[in-house]
Amino acid sequence: MVFFSLGLLSSVIIISVLALLFAGWLTRDVLKRDSGTPAMKEVANAIKIGAEAFVKRQYTTIAVLSAVLAVIIFVAYAFFAKNYALGWRTSVSFLFGAASSAFAGIFGMWISVRANSRTASAARTSMNDAFVTAFRGGAVTGIVIVAMSLLGVSIIYYLFSIGVHTKDVPFLIVGYGFGASFVALFAQLGGGIYTKAADVGSDLVGKVEKGIPEDDPRNPAVIADLVGDNVGDCAGRGADLFESTAAENIGAMILGVALYSQGFGIKGILFPLVVRAFGLITTTVGIMTVKLKNENDNPMTALNRGYYKTSFLAAVVFYFTTRWLLPGTGNWFFYSGLVGIATSILIVWITVYYTESNPFFFKNSPVKKIAKASLTGHATNIISGFAVAMEATVLPVVVLSFALILSFYFGKMSGVAHGGLYGTAIATMGMLSTAAYVLAMDNFGPITDNAGGIASMSKSSAEVRKRTDKLDAVGNTTKALTKGYAIGSAALAAFLLFTAYLDDVKAHLLKKGIVVASVTVDISRIHVFVGALIGAMLIFLFSAFAIKAVGDTAFSIVNEVRRQWKAKKGIMSGRDKPDYARVVDICVKASLKEMVLPGLLVVIVTVVVGVVLGYESVAAYLMVATITGILMALLLNTGGGAWDNAKKLIEEGEHGGKGSNAHKAAVTGDTIGDPFKDTAGPSLHVLIKLLSTITLVLVPLFV
Repeated sequence: MVFFSLGLLSSVIIISVLALLFAGWLTRDVLKRDSGTPAMKEVANAIKIGAEAFVKRQYTTIAVLSAVLAVIIFVAYAFFAKNYALGWRTSVSFLFGAASSAFAGIFGMWISVRANSRTASAARTSMNDAFVTAFRGGAVTGIVIVAMSLLGVSIIYYLFSIGVHTKDVPFLIVGYGFGASFVALFAQLGGGIYTKAADVGSDLVGKVEKGIPEDDPRNPAVIADLVGDNVGDCAGRGADLFESTAAENIGAMILGVALYSQGFGIKGILFPLVVRAFGLITTTVGIMTVKLKNENDNPMTALNRGYYKTSFLAAVVFYFTTRWLLPGTGNWFFYSGLVGIATSILIVWITVYYTESNPFFFKNSPVKKIAKASLTGHATNIISGFAVAMEATVLPVVVLSFALILSFYFGKMSGVAHGGLYGTAIATMGMLSTAAYVLAMDNFGPITDNAGGIASMSKSSAEVRKRTDKLDAVGNTTKALTKGYAIGSAALAAFLLFTAYLDDVKAHLLKKGIVVASVTVDISRIHVFVGALIGAMLIFLFSAFAIKAVGDTAFSIVNEVRRQWKAKKGIMSGRDKPDYARVVDICVKASLKEMVLPGLLVVIVTVVVGVVLGYESVAAYLMVATITGILMALLLNTGGGAWDNAKKLIEEGEHGGKGSNAHKAAVTGDTIGDPFKDTAGPSLHVLIKLLSTITLVLVPLFV
């Protein structure tokens, strides 16, 4: 069994390393392409300098917070829980997870700020060259993040398994998921505040007050806006999906412990790592097949072709892996995996329906309704958009509910004890089997957005701008799809991690000599109900802090842009050059300051609830916060995306086009939706999983 375990782990590590080598090849392929004209290089260099300066300062702050928290974790375990060995293991795994998550986010931004100018340059040749450059740039990030996650979990599992019983190891590595989640929260929150404050400020003074186009070089906030695409959508989302895969792998491994004594041994524990490793192989195949058939081929159609191929290959992999590692269970666990894959596709389709102007065969889409409402003013645009945002929570909840019930049923039909819960874990693995490809599509968005800005600011030809605009429009859709995918996977994983928390509580009760068949949560008990109430409140308070931070920073940016236009009259005529660095500096300082309080709030409230009210109250707190967070994230993400595309629909010529009253109303809706979809919403994805990992780590203090 030991040799078989080492063989499985070695396979996962080898595949992860090979995937990283493939990512290196993709990086070389992107970097050897032409980086553009001198004007393009000048704009791209300004974006690169701004993004790298912000990330350096941001991750320095995060590193300090992580180091302090690691010490606190060790002290809490050693002196309060009286478990020195578990304390140092948890602290070390926490720091390792934090460092891995930081690397994943930073690398995602590193390739993005180099692929943007090359995409703009490639647009001078053909649409396909620009498309492939942007997508491969995004694919580097997707492959690196998933491979790093697998490599990190495998290495920490191997190191902590020395001298420890196999069944105990998954409980010892939960710190890795906590570290990844902790860093991801600050990366996503800080990056989200930066990018949307710059975007809102740029739009309000540029489009509304002066009536100048997006990415106009006369706007002092335009470079900060382009920098924000990288630090928010690349570094932030990269860290987000890194912690998703890490935390969900560990949660599934904990549930796999229940299969250990039923004849499956180590196979049930390592199944999540093996199937995710094989998923990397299918993703590389899918990535290499993506290209445009001709100049007029729809880029979104090409991306979808690759996504469906990757999903099909993932299903094939699931079939053979379940037959190999989980024999004697029929095809029931395979069916659970299919449920997860189908769920990811359905969530993507639902997101398309609510955020695209022409989704599928629907003529009167929600986006078109919001655009039409703009004809009667700002208020009706906001009312219509918010109604769409609330409605958009329904279908995802229905799909996710069916997914959990079906996967539980299929797992139960396997005849394995606790098979139902393991079935939901496999469904989560199925949904995340295409994570690398989806992340490639997500990073395609900011790369093409930057490419459009570079083409505009470098005064490229109309043909080049037309190509980058088309890619940028597709990039907006892929970013919206990834948010839907991220919250869908977070929802499935939340149940998985909640179950893992209850299993961990049961194990710690047993160590104290308290034997229970299962841990129950009675919400009719007053302290448990209070814990649940605090969990719901936390989601609203956190979202308020995130949105308010964007508003406060945007206020400063608007005033700075106005000051520059007033002080330098020649900016609007092109005689004077704006001070882009000044606006970038405002964004950097404000976002770093504003990200600390909401991030620490989550940790402090969780610890207080657990220490004061106990483990059962923490379970209710975790459950209700998760449910509230899923609904809030769906509302914020989808509503913001619908407002954004309603504005873009009008900019394409509907209802009077750019500069019309309808356009001004749509810009107002878009600026309200910006902190919804790119700051608070994505940060809630991370928050949901951070709550799960922090409660797992701190179980010894709560029991």
